[in-house]
Amino acid sequence: MTNRNPVLGVAMVLSAGLLFAVNGTVSKLVLRAGVDAPQLTLIRAAGAFVGLLVLSLLLRPGARRLRVTPGQLPLLIGYGLAGFFLVPMLYFIAIARMPVGIALLLEYTAPLLVALWARFGQRQRVRPRLWAGLALSLVGLACVAELWGQLKLDGIGVLAGLGAAVLLAAYYVLGAHGVRNRDTLSLTTWAFAASAAAGLLLRAITHGTAGWEPLTTTSNGIPVALLCGYVILLGSILPYLLVAAALRHLPATSVGIIGMIEPVLAATVAWLTLGASEALNTAQLTGGLLVLAGVALAETARITEPDGTPKAPQPTPTITATTASQPSTR
Repeated sequence: MTNRNPVLGVAMVLSAGLLFAVNGTVSKLVLRAGVDAPQLTLIRAAGAFVGLLVLSLLLRPGARRLRVTPGQLPLLIGYGLAGFFLVPMLYFIAIARMPVGIALLLEYTAPLLVALWARFGQRQRVRPRLWAGLALSLVGLACVAELWGQLKLDGIGVLAGLGAAVLLAAYYVLGAHGVRNRDTLSLTTWAFAASAAAGLLLRAITHGTAGWEPLTTTSNGIPVALLCGYVILLGSILPYLLVAAALRHLPATSVGIIGMIEPVLAATVAWLTLGASEALNTAQLTGGLLVLAGVALAETARITEPDGTPKAPQPTPTITATTASQPSTR
């Protein structure tokens, strides 16, 4: 068994969070150039699938890890469509209409939804702080939206962000089943494959082969093709691998909570890069901190039932940690 190095694990999670955070701003620059959300979702999914496929074939046991039985297909397809196609597409729609930080805060309510599902859907025992977490998150979201005055957030953007949260929660639940039978690399590879296939189908139905001209232009003086390369390599593949490696050194719940620094980093990067349009006021910053505190309470509210035998890390938090820092998802 690999010796645990908590310091290295923390460094990996923070590095992944920074890469994911920058990815939000990079994605927004791509969207501003004229690439639409379904296109960017397809580019990201296809690129990540090819990269992870090559990696899967190079690492032991090679092609054997990619074997799929007919019984596994429904879960792999559902998992890929929910978490790797619909979640990032809705996230891209949200950041095209709202500041990156607010879009991420809406999406970050997903772990709270998972905790509520565990309590009411699976009848799991939870600590009372789940309700404190729910209350804090709701108050925080009210502050972010500034509900006491004229609502300034884009309605479609808000619906897209909340839709991403619901689907991300479903992705967590499906992932909990997926990791029981597959390793993280093969599961993620096939999930991106399902996302890429859905993106190609949607593209064929709606736009055919037209509309790729923005890839030859620039955004903020940077070639859009280069920005898309970041989304694929440094915004998807590398941070996924960093988080997966961090799970060898830290508990899954710790990885998930540390990864919650991403919205803070993402809002900062977007403000520094994109200017005043991404700035959050004092009330929204306070609300964001309340949302993150509420999610942290919810993440630690579930009670693990002791049975006297050692257990592997629970799969749901593992998937949460893997995606909470992405529009994977990001």
